[in-house]
Amino acid sequence: MANNKHGTSNWLYAPAFDSLFILFPPFAALIAVLLMPARFRASADMPVMGWVILVLLVDVAHVYSTLFNTYFDKPRFRRHRLLYLAIPVACYLIGVLLHLIDGMLFWRVIAYLAVFHFIRQQYGFMRLYSRNDTAGRFPKIIDAITIYAATLYPLIYWHSTPGRNFNWFIEGDFNLLPNELVKSIAGSLYVLILILYAAKELWQYFTTKSFNLPKNLVVAGTVVSWYCGIVLFNGDMAFTALNVVAHGIPYMALVWAVTRKPLQQSNTSEPAPVAIFNRYNILVFLGSLFVLAYLEEGLWDGMIWREHTGVFHWFTSLPVIEGHVALSLLVPLLSLPQSTHYVLDGFIWKKKYA
Repeated sequence: MANNKHGTSNWLYAPAFDSLFILFPPFAALIAVLLMPARFRASADMPVMGWVILVLLVDVAHVYSTLFNTYFDKPRFRRHRLLYLAIPVACYLIGVLLHLIDGMLFWRVIAYLAVFHFIRQQYGFMRLYSRNDTAGRFPKIIDAITIYAATLYPLIYWHSTPGRNFNWFIEGDFNLLPNELVKSIAGSLYVLILILYAAKELWQYFTTKSFNLPKNLVVAGTVVSWYCGIVLFNGDMAFTALNVVAHGIPYMALVWAVTRKPLQQSNTSEPAPVAIFNRYNILVFLGSLFVLAYLEEGLWDGMIWREHTGVFHWFTSLPVIEGHVALSLLVPLLSLPQSTHYVLDGFIWKKKYA
């Protein structure tokens, strides 16, 4: 049921791989949140181990996976050397300027850049899984509107509802504008769009006898992770689990698979095999991500936050940086992996930059 009417597969690599590592994470995160003690769904409580697993080993680590299909890919790096070198330089210089103007301005720009990146990832996965669909222009427009509604309505709700027990990066990074009317209108449109999408899918199924399972799981997973993480629950642990797991794990899986085998062509009937269980390769891949994430967060904690000294004991001998100019030079440098990842990701999945 995951093929179009011409029998072309809609899976990216293989049903088992896609299902486990790309499509299932949002639902796994929801199950985990529902099994947590109730306080984690309605408070700012975040246990250290939860932070290590979700933030350090998934959120921060997934950023470094971009290295494997850009800077570590020698032929690709040679083709796009100027782009790959210019983006981090530009990100750093702009970051320094923003932080010199105002530290909160820097974090606000980074937060909204991250939000844009997260939204576009969901849209990108939806487009990948519908690349072989033969539906006309109108159904594809509905697909796009739905994926954007699934992400934008929770953000509008967040911006219109003070008192959320979570932040994107730091407290105050979102510019909240409480407005009940805007929230109500956005909520009504959100429901109507989801109904329209469901009706469109039913109509397509009964008229063409085709059902794109992976695409629909991407849409459903986006609705689950964004709505439950931001609107339904009001807990930092719940938000982080649903936000990070649904984004970071699929991204790492996609990068890993791309480095093993290019995306299957649209004219092939069978998914391309991916050697995902070569334990030595996967250990090198994940191990390098975890080490880089630990080093980065250790520097953050040692020189700026001092929030998890038990996790980063080796970094406690570093000096705490407090001067505005010094912070304006250091903070954009430490955040450079994130900012480069957000900007570079807008290029690397396009055929022009393959």
